[in-house]
Amino acid sequence: MSTLADVRPLTRPSVARPRFDLAQLGPNWYAAVMGTAILGNGAAVLPVRAPGLVAFGEVMWALGLAALLVLGGARLVHLTRHREAARTQLLDDPATAVFYGCPPMALLAVGLGTLLLGSKVIGTGPAVVIDAVLWTAGTVYALAVAGGIPYLMITRHRLSALEANPTWLLPVVAPLVAAATGPALVPHLPAGLPQQAMVYGCWSLFGIGLLATLVLLPVVFTGLFHSKVPALVLTPALFLLLGPLGQSVTAVHQLADAARPVLPALAPAMAALAELYGVAVIGVAVLWLAVALTANLRARRAGMPFAMTWWAYTFPVGTCVTGASALARHTGFGGFTGLAVGLFALLAVAWAAAASGTVAGLARGRLLAR
Repeated sequence: MSTLADVRPLTRPSVARPRFDLAQLGPNWYAAVMGTAILGNGAAVLPVRAPGLVAFGEVMWALGLAALLVLGGARLVHLTRHREAARTQLLDDPATAVFYGCPPMALLAVGLGTLLLGSKVIGTGPAVVIDAVLWTAGTVYALAVAGGIPYLMITRHRLSALEANPTWLLPVVAPLVAAATGPALVPHLPAGLPQQAMVYGCWSLFGIGLLATLVLLPVVFTGLFHSKVPALVLTPALFLLLGPLGQSVTAVHQLADAARPVLPALAPAMAALAELYGVAVIGVAVLWLAVALTANLRARRAGMPFAMTWWAYTFPVGTCVTGASALARHTGFGGFTGLAVGLFALLAVAWAAAASGTVAGLARGRLLAR
């Protein structure tokens, strides 16, 4: 006979919840901020106006800013409590070190979004201040990474050009992002020397990023031709080659616009250069987009699982959105308008895939789980 002592209260089986290990939080996570911010920025500059497009951009800006703040706090904990892991990521692990190009690009993209979209929410004055702070911090960070990571690759990291991959471009693309986002601040600077210094400085950043990319591109293709893509999960990295293409097109057009009232003698030459350069390079970007899409569709059919590398689908495509939008605005050619809209739709799909996979991975304990 059972007694009261034998009776046990009915309880739900305990479900083990994942414990996040911030020691595993690398700089590659800033790619999620970059991808979210560029989606909002693309909505802001798209050469067509659709109902709800600006509101959608504002939501993406808010999400990007929130993600930047949360991730920045988590990275601060990582850098202070897990110093050995952080040192290893930067000094000893070349595969991770190249992703230090992501944090400055995240700062720059969110800063521009604050000016383009956030100003309607928080006001122009605060938006200018926030963008100026983020642009300055992002540019200093970008220059440190563009010089520091190649220095480590030359002096410390044990690397082979035959194993190069598109992630090697991340540190040197950051100055191009600074060059493309800086001109938006020019109208908010005092007339004269400050505005001229900003335009000339952004042209210098453009040169740093473009020439460094041109140096590395043959090395990257050598590695791809020799070693192929070493794992299915790395196939999305092929999209990273779009980044310097789309970002450089965006930068030359932004600089041409900024030069018109500031450097009137050079403005016509800059406008012509922007149009000719932009048409040529956006064509290369479209060709490579077809190659990267084909390779990734093949990888999906082969069973490529979700990984944080999926965020490589977003920011590079976003730079092509802003580049094609600038071409549409400068040339008035409807073909570039259609291209910008099509690329924006692709960007939205890519963001949805990467964001949903990230949320699901965190919820299931597959990302950053101890």
